[in-house]
Amino acid sequence: MVCITLPNGAERVFPAPVTGTAIAAAISPSLARKAVAMRVDGHLRDLADAITANAHVEIVTRDDPAALELIRHDAAHVLAEAVQELFPGTQVTIGPVIENGFFYDFARDTPFTPEDLPAIEQRMRDIIARDRAITKEVWSRDDAQAFFAARGESFKVELVDAIPGDEPITIYRQGEWLDLCRGPHLPSTARIGSAFKLTKVAGAYWRGDATKPMLTRIYGTAFATRDELDAHLAMLEEAEKRDHRRLGREMDLFHFQEEAPGSVFWHPKGWTLFQTLIGYMRARQAEAGYQEVNTPDIMDRALWETSGHWQNYRDHMFTTRTEDERDFALKPMNCPGHMLIYKQGLKSYRDMPLKIAEFGKVHRYEPSGALHGLLRVRSFTQDDAHIFSTEEQLTAECIKVNDLILSIYADFDFTDVRIKLSTRPAHRIGSDASWDLAEGALRQALDALGRPYTINAGEGAFYGPKLEYVLRDAIGRDWQCGTLQVDFNLPSRFGAFYIDAAGQKVTPVMLHRAMFGSLERFTGILIEHHAGRLPLWLAPVQAVVATITSDADDYARAVVARLKAYGLRVESDLRNEKIPYKVREHSLAKVPVLLVVGKREAMEKTISLRRLKAQDSTTMPLREVLGLLAAEARPPATGCTFRPAA
Repeated sequence: MVCITLPNGAERVFPAPVTGTAIAAAISPSLARKAVAMRVDGHLRDLADAITANAHVEIVTRDDPAALELIRHDAAHVLAEAVQELFPGTQVTIGPVIENGFFYDFARDTPFTPEDLPAIEQRMRDIIARDRAITKEVWSRDDAQAFFAARGESFKVELVDAIPGDEPITIYRQGEWLDLCRGPHLPSTARIGSAFKLTKVAGAYWRGDATKPMLTRIYGTAFATRDELDAHLAMLEEAEKRDHRRLGREMDLFHFQEEAPGSVFWHPKGWTLFQTLIGYMRARQAEAGYQEVNTPDIMDRALWETSGHWQNYRDHMFTTRTEDERDFALKPMNCPGHMLIYKQGLKSYRDMPLKIAEFGKVHRYEPSGALHGLLRVRSFTQDDAHIFSTEEQLTAECIKVNDLILSIYADFDFTDVRIKLSTRPAHRIGSDASWDLAEGALRQALDALGRPYTINAGEGAFYGPKLEYVLRDAIGRDWQCGTLQVDFNLPSRFGAFYIDAAGQKVTPVMLHRAMFGSLERFTGILIEHHAGRLPLWLAPVQAVVATITSDADDYARAVVARLKAYGLRVESDLRNEKIPYKVREHSLAKVPVLLVVGKREAMEKTISLRRLKAQDSTTMPLREVLGLLAAEARPPATGCTFRPAA
């Protein structure tokens, strides 16, 4: 007999074994019709799986959030079947669920193109309409290898070889078509529904290895309802308009070149924006008691061995060997350099907390296929800081960092911020006791703040747990930016200490803290969040003074000089072009304010002020315009002021 405990606590007893299908039918006919999967002791399983021991079971229906992953997984399988029906001889490789959708990688002599997608999508709809049952079979390893080898599916043979010997080889069949897969899946293809769409094609190396064959990856998305799909597609369309790479070209901010993959070529306007962000952060950190430092970009291997990076992070580091056979690495992180600064000179408990910050350029190897504009680079600048404190100060310092991070995000119009606590990974350094202390300190800080947070089990850094700050942007996308990490390990590895009130040597606690995180990445996020229409204080060019007629050229130059005296970043446009042309050009470049002057404005000492995207302009006295724009251009919360000319 098998005792099944339901979510409401009720128990039902069945002859062993019992399937999820039978359990749903026993509860109610309507639930049996809606059921698509089940959770057994918290694990998602096929409805047809047999339960042989007492268990807690929850029947999953199609409107359950957990069903969305199954819908997408099944859609990937149907995509693969559609491709092989339409293009015989194509090899299928892997097709996982990803955030907001799925993909499948295919090996074919002629890569797929976007023009192929409508036909593939229509064949997918045909397959779904057939409503074939999706069933699981367990094969022997030899049978699976022989089957896929006979079909010329060399990639599947390799996948079978990679499955550990103690794991079963499971095959999922839908009609005559089948695939190697762990599952689980929906009961039939019709349960996928019609709310799906293929979105794009791209190249992808087999298993992400540039030495292996190039495949074609077809991306798609799927939802439980058409309304959800339509909302997502609208978001994608808006995201395309906001793509920071396109806006970067239109605003003349930056570019990339193959000669330096993953590194940014900043143009004057982009560099102005970048330095404005640094200036803002520098002011906020100074107010919070941080001292700014700078450490070398390249340091000896021995330093990285002491920190543990050489052993735990080596694959992500750029290294070199000099003629005298010394190994060096471009720094992937700033923390070891900050440890060396801390160790210069004797420290007392009276010096704690000691806060040092650096806008440090770091270098990390990312696969070529993962690079994505400013959002995923190999060389970037961190607004990195490290706080050395006593254990007694730890929770209070975590709270201060949290408050600072959230206030900074608010200044950039990010008010929807989620916090995640990432706990100890399987591969780590340090004792369990030190990890208990570190995780406990972060939990205490969050509990003291009363903010909700989620747990990312096993996602901490190798040297300590961390808080991750996830920003939700204007179109509903999430971006992980800031981090706060508690580290009992690195100070100990470097032999760092301070003298306590009793005259004893004590190892300090080290807090790793970044708020923007990568400044390059934050810049890309910021551009997309604001669709390029940055607030006046951030805009690289805050205003353009444009003339209607050459009679106003001298007045325009005088206005530019006055605005610059107020600290504004302003340019003039004295070209012999019509004003509608100038308005279009500067609107495309996302200049926040266009100041138009003609003969009349020059005589009356007025300005016609037009805001970006506004249909109308306002004529104002020059002095009012100066005061208005100077106030708007003041960075928030930094106490910065602009001095007008005498």
